[in-house]
Amino acid sequence: MDQRKGLTDEARQDIDATRADRFETRRATVPALEEVLFEAFPVLDHGFIRVIDYMGDDGAVVQAARVSYGRGTKKVSEDRGLIRYLMRHWHSTPFEMCEIKLHVKLPIFVARQWIRHRTSSVNEYSARYSVLDEEFYIPAPAQLAAQSSSNRQGRSELLEGSEAAQVLDLLRDDASRNYRDYLWMLNENDADPERSGLARELARMNLTLNMYTQWYWKTNLHNLFNFMRLRADAHAQYEIRVYADVLLGLTERWVPLSHEAFMEYRMGALTLSRTAVEIVKRLLAGERVTQETSGLPPREWREFAAGLGLS
Repeated sequence: MDQRKGLTDEARQDIDATRADRFETRRATVPALEEVLFEAFPVLDHGFIRVIDYMGDDGAVVQAARVSYGRGTKKVSEDRGLIRYLMRHWHSTPFEMCEIKLHVKLPIFVARQWIRHRTSSVNEYSARYSVLDEEFYIPAPAQLAAQSSSNRQGRSELLEGSEAAQVLDLLRDDASRNYRDYLWMLNENDADPERSGLARELARMNLTLNMYTQWYWKTNLHNLFNFMRLRADAHAQYEIRVYADVLLGLTERWVPLSHEAFMEYRMGALTLSRTAVEIVKRLLAGERVTQETSGLPPREWREFAAGLGLS
């Protein structure tokens, strides 16, 4: 994987200089996360995620849960058992003791989904102060799908042939034309030295939503888990799901015991309603249950049956 994708030469030099620095500390550090600190993990065609800083580790979760003076127990098995208990019983505050700060480069339309998770601190690149780079997200052909007829938020079968080619051409042409107009309004290309450019805060408004933006995003581990539970789900939009998948990998490096519990009790789990629990009891008793006799509406029944692998 090309970990320098989406970076300028100047950015690469800044990262190398930052990674060369070393500091002595008494706080907990995680070697697996230190190994990739500041490095850029590529996402989509021009995006990336970088870990800028973090606080705490699995031991901090245990320490907070026990309110201990030191690092908690010395046995990984005991820490693992406690963390799994906390996750299983939806205890959140011990996981809030760990924090992580990320540098994320992402398309604007993905950023507008991401920002709906309001439990974080965000500082975004300012197009009022700086000129945006000419970088747009163009979907790979494998992600170019039609609108689903059954799900207003979903995709259906892939577009192919001339229709797909026309869509890709429109996306590229519209983004490129709007960016050229953006530069003209700013007078950044010195087309007319006598002309004053439009204010940056106004010129930006004609840019397309597939333009890339960047931000620093700081959140705690509990809220990061909530983000990944929704955005790494198979039903999430592909363009944000690939970012969540990178975050899953970074979380495994950072807090492997907490990550394991999260995958077990959140990502790999099935939440059952009271009615669904009664259905399971009826099935275990040997009763044949159908949607009509289940007490569940059709869509909920389909989700329940799919989750349990029922025919």
